[in-house]
Amino acid sequence: MNLSVIARARNGFSSKFGVPRQVSSSSSLETRIVFEPAFRVREALRGIEECSHLWLIWGFDQVPQPAEEGFGAQGWSPTVRPPRLGGNKRVGVFATRSPYRPNRLGLTSVRLLRVEETAREGLVLVVSGADMQDGTPVFDIKPYLRYADSHPAANDGIMTHRPPHALRVEWGTDARPADDSLREALTEIIAQDPRPAYQNSPSRRYHFDYDGYAVTFEVGDGTATVVGVDKKV
Repeated sequence: MNLSVIARARNGFSSKFGVPRQVSSSSSLETRIVFEPAFRVREALRGIEECSHLWLIWGFDQVPQPAEEGFGAQGWSPTVRPPRLGGNKRVGVFATRSPYRPNRLGLTSVRLLRVEETAREGLVLVVSGADMQDGTPVFDIKPYLRYADSHPAANDGIMTHRPPHALRVEWGTDARPADDSLREALTEIIAQDPRPAYQNSPSRRYHFDYDGYAVTFEVGDGTATVVGVDKKV
């Protein structure tokens, strides 16, 4: 099977650290789905504005391919160590959403906020809830069907007793951005705690890039303190 990249995700996440994991579609963080020139066909999106949510099938293009990792003859590892489980417990790869899979495919449900018509890029889908880095390739888009895709009584498997962490966010002196939308976006990103579960030293500083800014924060006693938001040159 040959997969064609039909679109790319465009947002402020230029590095993997900081990208929300399993983010809710209620997130206020926006991602633009920009179609590749060959797929900028208006008819292909006819009726999509009637959907409130979509499925995106995409690729972990920043993760090395199995053959590059020396996994032996089978070319992949049957077990992985999810960061949310502390990074030291191995579980089956198919029981996780780890990017280290035989085929580097991701699946995300997103909320469709609007369809924008642009002169340069054609029709663009603006969505929320995408856990994707800027430039991530998108291979397919499908409508989310509430009657078929929603399972309120589902068991979350290994993540049942490990809900996403939540941090209170405070702003250090001279670190608070004047731009309200930037401050709100950074607050949401940091509140979801982008750290691996095994990194919890109160003396450690964490860094990530977002929308052209270098962001630095510390964590202690359930509170993240932003100590730097600097424009990158």
